[in-house]
Amino acid sequence: MNFLVDAYPWIKAFHVIAVIFWMAGMAYLPRLFVYHADAAAGGELSETFKVMERRLLRGIINPSMIAALILGILLIVANPALMAQGWLHAKLTLVVLMFALHGMFSKYRKDFERDQNRKSARFFRIINEASPLLVVFIVILVIVRPF
Repeated sequence: MNFLVDAYPWIKAFHVIAVIFWMAGMAYLPRLFVYHADAAAGGELSETFKVMERRLLRGIINPSMIAALILGILLIVANPALMAQGWLHAKLTLVVLMFALHGMFSKYRKDFERDQNRKSARFFRIINEASPLLVVFIVILVIVRPF
C-alpha cells in the first residue's frame, strides 16, 4: 500500500494520459462512422473504414480505456478517502455512462463490419457530441470539485 501512496503522482499522470488517448479515440471513432454510413456497403471505401475503425478501437480505444480503469482504481485504493467526496461519485456515474457509450460504439463497429448498419450519418454526427460533453462535465467535477 505504501508503494501506491509513493507512486500516486505517477499513477495519476498515467491515468490522465490514458484518459486523453481514450477520449481522442472516442471522439474520432463516431466521426469515422459518419463517413462510413454514407459509403456503399461492401465497397472499397467501406472496407477501408472497417479496417480503420477496427484498428482504432482495438489498438487505441480499448487498451487506453482498460489502462484508465485500472489506474483509476489504483488511485482510489491509494487514497480511499476520495470515496467520501460527492464529486467523485458524480464523476464515476459519468464514467459509467462513458463505458456505456464505448460499448455502443463497439456494437456500431460490429454492425458496420457485418454490413448491417441501420443508423444514418446524421445520427452519428449527433452521437459524436456525447463523449466530449461527458468529458466537459467530468473535468469540471475533478478540477472544481463543486461538492
